[in-house]
Amino acid sequence: MKIVVTGTRGIPDVMGGVETHCEELFPRLASRGFEVTVIRRSAYVHDGLEEWRGVRLMDVPSPKKKSFEAIVHTFRAINEARRLGADVLHIHAIGPALLVPYAKMLGMKVVFTHHGPDYDRDKWGFAAKTMLKLGERMGCMFADDVIVISDVIRNLIKRKYGRTQHVHLIYNGVSQPEICDFPEYFQELGIEKGKYILGMCRFVPEKNLHDLIEAYVKVKGQKPDIDIKLVLAGDTDFEDDYSRHLKEMARKNDIILTGFIKGRKLHSLLTNCCCYCLPSSHEGLPIALLEAMSYGVKVIVSDIPANLEVGLDKEDYFSVGNVDALAEKLKVAIGHPLEHINYDMSKYNWERIADQVAEVYRRLK
Repeated sequence: MKIVVTGTRGIPDVMGGVETHCEELFPRLASRGFEVTVIRRSAYVHDGLEEWRGVRLMDVPSPKKKSFEAIVHTFRAINEARRLGADVLHIHAIGPALLVPYAKMLGMKVVFTHHGPDYDRDKWGFAAKTMLKLGERMGCMFADDVIVISDVIRNLIKRKYGRTQHVHLIYNGVSQPEICDFPEYFQELGIEKGKYILGMCRFVPEKNLHDLIEAYVKVKGQKPDIDIKLVLAGDTDFEDDYSRHLKEMARKNDIILTGFIKGRKLHSLLTNCCCYCLPSSHEGLPIALLEAMSYGVKVIVSDIPANLEVGLDKEDYFSVGNVDALAEKLKVAIGHPLEHINYDMSKYNWERIADQVAEVYRRLK
């Protein structure tokens, strides 16, 4: 059964939640006997790969402009999918879903994964938000099957579009943690095990990393003797006023920026942080949070619906945008020695998730 995937910038090792989702999911589907092709945006991949972990990779050019790169690339990807004779076209995210009707006009069977209402993101202007809302509508109304990654999204599309048939709640997943130390990297960063707070995400406004920086500065001002660093792991796809301002805030306050990292560097930071913080105002179901939980570290997150759905203890949440409340949570976390927390991660198992997606495909055969 031929599956063609679009809506992701690409795999492997491309920054982003959708990209991590696809990187974990599609090799597992390939191992289950599906012939999977992921169509990548050539501006984001420079590895020359044509195949990776059983997944065929096809690079298609698109303009690297955040306002219309997704729609141009998806149009070209759909045409490639038709040429390849895809049995199923799997479109990720609501922007690319704008072209679901086009794929249906070409006679294709379409699965659409809704990763979250991206029109709520602060980076988009009125025109872009309008097109994203239209994309959500097109995907929810015309796709053969819709996959949602959280119950919050399932309820949203039921309320907005009345769609309940062929809607599948299949969570984001998380891999087994790779517990490790990397002393040389820690020396390079100037940090010690257990003596840093970790923020890990893209540098975009809705992640509210500026709130984390302000809360950290507030804690240091109240307790200047505390030997705790703040490490921000991540970067931005498009350098803009927000990302430049965030990096300047970091530099002025002795905050450590790692850039986009994967592998042992990231695993060592997750293994040894005193806590992980995600102060977002918008999420679908954050893979970064699930990754931190898989390492058993203390997490502090905003009380938005997607984070609440994870079902953490009440004290792990703070009111989104409330810097004072976040600072108090950080002080408590810093004051406790490192402890391993056993979160229930069973529903975020990638093997189980791959089986669920495979069943969606088979029903379309």
